[in-house]
Amino acid sequence: MQTAPSRALAPATSVDGHLRTVPGRPYPLGATWDGVGVNFALYSAHAEAVELVLFESADDPAPAASLWLRERTGPVWHGFVPGLRPGQLYGYRVHGPYDPERGHRFNPNKVLLDPYARAIGRPLRWDDSLFGYVIGEDDLSFSHADSAPFAPLGAVIESGFEWGADRPPKVPWEDTVIYETHVKGLTMSHPDVPEALRGTYLGVSSEPVVEHLKALGVTTVQLLPVHAKLQDRHLVERGLANYWGYNTLSFFAPEPEYAASGPVVAARDFKMMVRALHEAGLEVVIDVVYNHTCEGSEKGPTLSWRGIDNLAYYKTSPDDTRYYMDYTGTGNTLDAGNPHVLQQVMDSLRYWTTEMHVDGFRFDLASVLARELYDVNMLASFFQIIQQDPVLNQVKLIAEPWDVGPGGYQVGSFPWQWTEWNGRYRDVARQFWAGDSGHRGELATRFTGSSDLYERSGRRPFASINFVTAHDGFTLEDLVSYERKHNEANGEDNRDGHEPNHSTNSGVEGPTEDPDVLARRERLKRAIAGTLILSQGVPMLLGGDELSKTQGGNNNAYAQDNDVNYYDWDLDARETEFLDFVREALAFREAHPLFRRREFLTSEPDAEGVKGAFWWHPAGHEMTGDDWGDEDLHGFGLLLRGDRIDEVDARGRPRHDDTLLVVFNRGGAAVDVTLPTAEAGDPAAWVAAAPFDEALAAPPEGGRFAPGGVATVGPNALAVLRAVEA
Repeated sequence: MQTAPSRALAPATSVDGHLRTVPGRPYPLGATWDGVGVNFALYSAHAEAVELVLFESADDPAPAASLWLRERTGPVWHGFVPGLRPGQLYGYRVHGPYDPERGHRFNPNKVLLDPYARAIGRPLRWDDSLFGYVIGEDDLSFSHADSAPFAPLGAVIESGFEWGADRPPKVPWEDTVIYETHVKGLTMSHPDVPEALRGTYLGVSSEPVVEHLKALGVTTVQLLPVHAKLQDRHLVERGLANYWGYNTLSFFAPEPEYAASGPVVAARDFKMMVRALHEAGLEVVIDVVYNHTCEGSEKGPTLSWRGIDNLAYYKTSPDDTRYYMDYTGTGNTLDAGNPHVLQQVMDSLRYWTTEMHVDGFRFDLASVLARELYDVNMLASFFQIIQQDPVLNQVKLIAEPWDVGPGGYQVGSFPWQWTEWNGRYRDVARQFWAGDSGHRGELATRFTGSSDLYERSGRRPFASINFVTAHDGFTLEDLVSYERKHNEANGEDNRDGHEPNHSTNSGVEGPTEDPDVLARRERLKRAIAGTLILSQGVPMLLGGDELSKTQGGNNNAYAQDNDVNYYDWDLDARETEFLDFVREALAFREAHPLFRRREFLTSEPDAEGVKGAFWWHPAGHEMTGDDWGDEDLHGFGLLLRGDRIDEVDARGRPRHDDTLLVVFNRGGAAVDVTLPTAEAGDPAAWVAAAPFDEALAAPPEGGRFAPGGVATVGPNALAVLRAVEA
């Protein structure tokens, strides 16, 4: 074991000799300005001394002042510095044992970022001195190099903001349509967004972007991580970047790169964005990463948590505390079983809810937060605290319900207040439309809300966040254009990225001018998007899919801060037609409560012996068990009796609807479908429902199909017909 040399507890010093500390308070944690000075509070259970270092400017290689936090209340070190103001740059040096084999990695030569910093006042610049050990030696060695010139620094901020009459839209879950996007990629190439705002928070809320989102018909903007991130050294050295942002440097500070007004006021820009989106009736959900930090494995840098109290913040191996338990695939796992770490997560969530006014959170690798010790436990303290918290139990909670550890795949297992990314929906929707056999039955289950996953625990269809594409994987355009991933630009010899993709190239790998191939791709895109939009549950669209965005077959574009990820707003005729389709399909969903049910569909007859929903065979009868196993059956439908809905809306009004027939044809040839008669309430006729009418061959004269007549659904297509009365 090495013990880091401690400095004598001398009086606080500064350039002018006037700074001093008084006891201050142990809470709130972080740096808090009260108009008179700044209170500093830092949690470290195993530290022997804590030194606050103050910098006059971001260009200074050394602090202008060092002050000891002499007060310790429990495990919290604190002190108040009169006279300090917002904008002050600061960090910590934390003293204690350097003993990696016992889990301790204190090194006072490293300037450390406050985990509660509300702003990043100076970004990191990569240098060997940022590591607690000597580069070129193992992690048991001790580095005497001072990281002060290169370390990221926190900045004291003033939290005041004029919210005016800001009111969250509070869209009911059953009416929610999520648009997953990236702050930078959404606006970086938008010709109508002012150049100074492209790639920024204010660009997201600019008039052209808001008009697009409203016209599209989404209700909720889900932003990829906006917490301040670290640019991985290995990526920077290869001319790449951590574009997605799943590499958290701070749980409180917004990513300064996206601030149009400067890094210290990034929080103000973020608030302005939220306020503008709320004014437009759009919710804001942010993707949060509380499962790990950017410090990586034992070979990673010492930037914050590791140097403040490694053994307290991270889940170390029970066999050897030198190493970390890695349930995240990133080298470390934050220890949510430590009450103080859990407090940090909750404080962060409350901050983004109450101070930044976000409407919800999507939790990356959420199963990690259920590992109080090592196994996943859905009764963990994290969930109990969320449930009883009067602030957090009112926001939208979305789990990515898996991690990379044993027992980590937990789709369908989260508590009732949560919704989940339904990975089983994604997989079967892709498999079905790619033409894989044997998936009709599961597609039917997923399309109707995944009752097998959610109904038994009392959850509703909207517990399922349905998606086919997301930031991680192929875009929709690439899903129908590539059978293989093409990740060469990532510099990992195409070894990275998820497989299998359950995709199809529609006859040609990648770009083509072949009109037949392009036509098949467009039919498939409409079928996949239509399936997603009409499924029971909450549809999540990958931003850019509506623009036919391609990543050139890259299914892991996390490192591409360039046109691979930036949306191309210059649409040709084909792309414009698909955008129109998505808009019309979302409007169709909004107009028909049949696709926004609060209760699961049932094929059980009602009191009058009438079934409100059942699956339809193209030959003109209800599907049987044997039909689902018929490998030659490529087309089938779902009959929905809108007059049999027994639900009401938020104001108590009945949610009656038309009677609709949704028909799937995943085969390469057209399918003739005999239309229902009495089963649909003896309609006078059937008519094709736009925008899904393009999937049908030309209807009879007048556009009306007779009950019991035949409608022809084209190959690789989804069609919808509506029953009409005389």
